[in-house]
Amino acid sequence: MNHWAFIIAAYGLTALGTAGVLLWSYLDMRRAEKAVADLETRK
Repeated sequence: MNHWAFIIAAYGLTALGTAGVLLWSYLDMRRAEKAVADLETRK
């Protein structure tokens, strides 16, 4: 049985998971920066 399909699928899932965590972190960082900016302008 050829194992390359499973290896490619594993790398694909890893890449998708990494991209998902990267996007999630970026969006969370943007939300936090906006919250800090809003706090600074309230003073």
